[in-house]
Amino acid sequence: MRILVLGGGGREHALVWAVAQNPKCDALFCTPGNAGIAEIAECHDLDINSPDLVLSFVQEKEVDFVIVGPEAPLVAGVAEHLRRHGILTFGPDKRGAELEASKNYTKEICAAAGVPTANYAHFTDAEAARAYVQAQGAPIVIKADGLAAGKGVVVAMDVETALDAVDTMFDGAFGTAGAEVVIEEFMEGEEASFFVLCDGTTAVPIGTAQDHKRVGEGDTGPNTGGMGAYSPAPILTPELCDRVMDEIIYPTLRELQKRGTPFQGVLYAGLMIKEGHARLVEYNVRFGDPECQVLMMRLGAQALDLMEAAARGDLEGCAANWAKDHAMTIVMAAKGYPGSYEKGSVISGLEHLPKTSKSMCFHAGTSSQEGKIIATGGRVLNVTARGESLREARDRAYEMVSEVEWSEGFYRKDIGWRAL
Repeated sequence: MRILVLGGGGREHALVWAVAQNPKCDALFCTPGNAGIAEIAECHDLDINSPDLVLSFVQEKEVDFVIVGPEAPLVAGVAEHLRRHGILTFGPDKRGAELEASKNYTKEICAAAGVPTANYAHFTDAEAARAYVQAQGAPIVIKADGLAAGKGVVVAMDVETALDAVDTMFDGAFGTAGAEVVIEEFMEGEEASFFVLCDGTTAVPIGTAQDHKRVGEGDTGPNTGGMGAYSPAPILTPELCDRVMDEIIYPTLRELQKRGTPFQGVLYAGLMIKEGHARLVEYNVRFGDPECQVLMMRLGAQALDLMEAAARGDLEGCAANWAKDHAMTIVMAAKGYPGSYEKGSVISGLEHLPKTSKSMCFHAGTSSQEGKIIATGGRVLNVTARGESLREARDRAYEMVSEVEWSEGFYRKDIGWRAL
């Protein structure tokens, strides 16, 4: 197969890495890619949010299968455009992508399907939202309705913080994503991520993970796109996973089918777990980042087979074949992230890191210039390792981090602290 992966972050590096291990992969392309991906796949600079440009590239390169990494191309309709032209594609259509693109839409689906989730209200103007916050009190959760790169959520422990979040969102801090705001009840418990592949009718669970959203150690400070993750999530026991499928995933998929919009792709359920019960926090319609890195590290070559089956509508009878091990990824970010940060610093020492089925450094925001690796983003590297225990995976990952020479970067030193 000739395969194209759309995207250029750590998630896409992990997807490319897993796909390349499968013997059915004959040629591998990635747009736009990054310095790490370029070592595995042929990279091209392309506007991946343009359905026509992506289709032209696919036809030019005679691509057989397209895997859409980020959410933005899905929201732009790239996947359905490719399918209309006979291209096998992994990822939902625009209506399916609305599960991530609009938190209000997800809440409507959950209400219709009876999915357990937080009580909420939806607002299109700041004054009404402010009045609601003052009436409800704190703690309370303020969310930009649209896509905000994982940063459009404020968990406000006091009313003043909540009001500031409302003003910030309606003032345009997240662009059009904050033009509408969803305000939710604060749910207590422990968060975890649950991933299933869907082919329109069948759903197959493919793994669990937990990530660290906060920038600071002890899970403090502002939200980020994720500072580290590990898999599996100890709190998601086999029994609880079965209940999540029965109470959250299947009802959602049935409701989407009833509306004439069957879902195909990966459905990533963010869950809040308390006293053995799970409630839905939100849905994403792509692999998490950095959760994808630990999932791909554990799945390996079979990831391609499973995604292809989902795209073809052939998931019936499929299952993920898990090794009984653990994986952890440590995010190395540019100092200042998630606020302002400088680009262009040089990263050294990566040539000393192992590249095996148990240890990989996935690139996120990097480029290669004159033989040097340059930091080009906020989250820059995902140092990832497997081990027979979570502690062993953690120790291996941090040992790799110690080999990286990058004074302009930082990382959390406590990834996995809750589970350990």
